[in-house]
Amino acid sequence: MPTIVAMLRLLATSDLHAHAFGWDYHADKPQAGRGLSDLAHMIDEARAECPNTLLLDNGDFLQGSPLGDWAAEQGENARHPMISAMNALGYDAATLGNHEFSHGLPLLRRAIADANFPFVSANLQPLDNGPFAQTAIVIDRDLTDGNGISRTIRIGITGIAPPQTVIWEAGRIDGQIVASDAVPAATEAVTALRKAGADVVILLAHTGMGAAVDGHGMENVALPLARLSGADAMIMGHTHLVFPAPEAVGVPRGERRLHGTPAVMPGFFGSHLGRIDMTLRHDGTAWSLSDTRADLLPAQPVAEPHLGLDAVCGAAHQAARHWLGTPIGQTEAPLHSYFARVAPCNIMRLVAAAQADHVRQRLAGTTLADLPILSATAPFRAGGRGGAANFTDIPAGPLQLRHASDIYPFPNHVVALLLTGDELVDWLERAAIQFTTVDPAQPDQPLVNEDSPSFDFDLIAGLSFQFDLTQPPRFDTRGQCINPEARRTIDLRLGGQRITSADRFIVATNSYRAAGSGGFAGCWPDRVLLDDKTATRSALIAFLASGRGMAQTAPYDWSFKPIGASVTFDTAAAAERQVEAVAALCPELVAGADPGYRRFRLHL
Repeated sequence: MPTIVAMLRLLATSDLHAHAFGWDYHADKPQAGRGLSDLAHMIDEARAECPNTLLLDNGDFLQGSPLGDWAAEQGENARHPMISAMNALGYDAATLGNHEFSHGLPLLRRAIADANFPFVSANLQPLDNGPFAQTAIVIDRDLTDGNGISRTIRIGITGIAPPQTVIWEAGRIDGQIVASDAVPAATEAVTALRKAGADVVILLAHTGMGAAVDGHGMENVALPLARLSGADAMIMGHTHLVFPAPEAVGVPRGERRLHGTPAVMPGFFGSHLGRIDMTLRHDGTAWSLSDTRADLLPAQPVAEPHLGLDAVCGAAHQAARHWLGTPIGQTEAPLHSYFARVAPCNIMRLVAAAQADHVRQRLAGTTLADLPILSATAPFRAGGRGGAANFTDIPAGPLQLRHASDIYPFPNHVVALLLTGDELVDWLERAAIQFTTVDPAQPDQPLVNEDSPSFDFDLIAGLSFQFDLTQPPRFDTRGQCINPEARRTIDLRLGGQRITSADRFIVATNSYRAAGSGGFAGCWPDRVLLDDKTATRSALIAFLASGRGMAQTAPYDWSFKPIGASVTFDTAAAAERQVEAVAALCPELVAGADPGYRRFRLHL
């Protein structure tokens, strides 16, 4: 038999988060460079260039946009528009991300049943035998070389997701899914695929870079996966970053491989298409991998939506837009998140008030009704990896359902916890890790640690306190105490009275936090006082519909301890017209911000 050389092309998406089209549902306008529709044109072109192509998705495609929320409202028996879109594009396989579970197992099972392609997951498996992902699959394809000679190749595919999924989505999973550590699960699955005759093995790894060495329960394990799993190519995701990239933590500058393994991480919301070209040689007996190239292709906006996608889910897109126009109330004050990470914010006050109001109504007449009810919430759309467009900006006036989705984009539900005074302090100490440690002798230090996401800046309304940023953080991102003597939270009071360790409080929060996500104090099952599965967004809508506005919200009465230091903070360019929110910090515009942002010097 003659030796043949052929190319296998892998095309990959990740973290689409129900963005079938490039559309900003919160502002109800097109959004260039986003959505599967723009990538669909690129997928067509890439397939035309190389007929030996597999199209793969790396997870987090069902939830994360108002289109996904609309689909969840249709019930578990309706076909999800993202599944319709992926079927139309001819996906070959996908893995599960953590957010596939965010709308519940019934919706996920229906999505899996409706898909024309298989799902793989080596480390997330159900306790029953209902429709779910396979541990791994083998796909047989005929590879054709330039002379038209074909040989069959066996392609193994497996996938993993963070084991923390069962914690983050505990309220939706309800103990029906078990998780194992990603690296050993992937390594075992790859070995099994080799034994099953796979010539090449692809790992769909819904995980970010993280540490170089694997450890039990780690969330981001791409580097140890590349070193240990034995896969021939890897798709990454979860952290919404990109790879290959000029700068990537833990990777030499300009490197396109991880420990020799070709890898891509294609951003989020359809911002990029990953492409890995694998040159394979068949010597008459077996296939061998001779060369690879990994590339990241930015989305190329087009004037018209992809006809195939528009045909199968364009009606859902229009129905979602109509649904989001539903009136829900009004706000007397503007609601924006430009400075939510550095100053009290009306959005957080409003959500906190809605949560507390729901808990107060449900606990009325019980033996708990006399305890103080506080409320914890964080800013969600406040920049970060979502970019300069990832902010909320709602003027005073009428509100529609799209605004509630903008204010509260996640499908969490309201939970009430019983906390002590000491636990309130530790809760705030955990939130305060988002700030850097400030040396008053050094000017213009960055104020915010961008590695700490805004959704973990979970403050408690109804209290007054200050943060002393000359102190180091007490906790790490897992909630582990790393500086036992450190105390950033000072002068903590309720109604002017100092809080003591013996005091008890009811704290309204959300199901993600109450399940232990982020390692906040008191987030344990035996502290749950109320969990009636009411969606936080529904509680917010009910509060707005009742006619109670900002006047009835408890203040977020917090500030920084004056230390005589200047710091810098980057936010969206539109924040220039909202600087009164940080007037107490004497804001000054300074140079150095990335495009789309403004950098402010603030005075602590």
